[in-house]
Amino acid sequence: MKIIYDKETDTLSIILRDGKVAESDEPRPGMILDYDKVGRLVSIELLDASEQVQGPQSVEFALAAPE
Repeated sequence: MKIIYDKETDTLSIILRDGKVAESDEPRPGMILDYDKVGRLVSIELLDASEQVQGPQSVEFALAAPE
């Protein structure tokens, strides 16, 4: 997984898997979901990211311990 913030375009991209995007959907303005040819989610893109998330230039990871 990769998380990329482009300050110049104020775009936050969360790339979940390698693959070519075959289809995109915009379930709400400013949120684009990209899918591969078999329908798996490849990436999430947030436009105007600084308006949608707090601190798009920083990332905090939280891993859950196995039960």
